[in-house]
Amino acid sequence: MRLRALLAAAVLTITTAPAAFAAPDVAHGTDVPPGQFGFVAKIAMTKIPRPDGSTYSSYCTGALVAPGWVATTGHCFHDAHRKRVAGKVPYPTTVTLGLVDEAIESGVARKATEVLQAKENDVALIKLDTPVTTVTPLTVNRVLPKIGQQLTLAGWGSLTAKNPAPATRMQQGTVQVATVAPTTIGVRGAAPSITTSACTYDSGAPYFVPEGKGGTLVSLEATGPDCPHAGIETTSRADVIADWIATQTG
Repeated sequence: MRLRALLAAAVLTITTAPAAFAAPDVAHGTDVPPGQFGFVAKIAMTKIPRPDGSTYSSYCTGALVAPGWVATTGHCFHDAHRKRVAGKVPYPTTVTLGLVDEAIESGVARKATEVLQAKENDVALIKLDTPVTTVTPLTVNRVLPKIGQQLTLAGWGSLTAKNPAPATRMQQGTVQVATVAPTTIGVRGAAPSITTSACTYDSGAPYFVPEGKGGTLVSLEATGPDCPHAGIETTSRADVIADWIATQTG
């Protein structure tokens, strides 16, 4: 099992990643149509510290849950020893929303200023320097997920775990809930393939039920086998922290 956020961060930086490499994100997924899923955030981080004092750059995915707040995976924000941190954002972080294809769109960019870590599972809330009012946030689920329930996954990760690169075009896929645990759910690829799965840089990607321009956030990407795969992916349940999210973002 591997954490999705920083799997290849030791070798990939924003300045050295091949500019022409346009890998899809959700492995074995499909293109997200223009104008859809504007609440899915691409999170770019620079100057992330290593124990030896050097730094690197990486990416995560997230979801807008209030005009000034994005939910993502907690392990996206950590110290040099990979311990999750809260408070002031530990390194420069840019959050881009309202974007499907970087080749033709610029989206809405904000700086992250603060990180709050959930106690129940691997989820963080990041505060934006200015609220985003042009994108509809996801509603946070408050109902126990059910085995067999189908969810949409959308994110900005890589096509495969080998030589990963952040996506320039958002991808989507359908998964099915396979297991339900106290703070997590396990999901498995359903469409367009049984190997549709989250990949590197999809950490924090939302699993949701779409409705109109928004939808309901059921869980967030945490970790899973190397992608693409037909196994079970571990995701953090949104319903168990719904009250916490409402308190922090209200």
